Amino acid sequence: MTDQPATSGLTPYVNLNGVADAMAFYAKAFGAIERARNQMGSDNRIIHGHVEINGAPLFLSDFYPEHGFPVVTPQGYNLHLQVTDAQMWFDRAVAAGCTVVMPLKVEFWGDTYGQLRDPYGVTWAIGQSKQS
Repeated sequence: MTDQPATSGLTPYVNLNGVADAMAFYAKAFGAIERARNQMGSDNRIIHGHVEINGAPLFLSDFYPEHGFPVVTPQGYNLHLQVTDAQMWFDRAVAAGCTVVMPLKVEFWGDTYGQLRDPYGVTWAIGQSKQS
């Protein structure tokens, strides 16, 4: 499999503990398509993983404390998915193992919106425009 360059102007690059498992989980929870998997070291940690979710790239790397990437808990951000069927995306992610942070509902600005946390500590937001 050949890695493809990012196609958007901003690509999240997330460090997680257990990227190989996370990539499989994201396929189940969010329909992720694997684009690349580059391993490094005798323990087969992934130095660069690339999945596509909802048409957008997400880059992933295991932690490498020995190279300046210490283990830290994800915090201070969420990965937002703007979709046309928020209920389907939300339900699939919950069925795969995400926990509900904020239930899916129509918010004051008119869009359907909710938040989930995956088993790796990443918060995901699911949004659907009121026009969809």
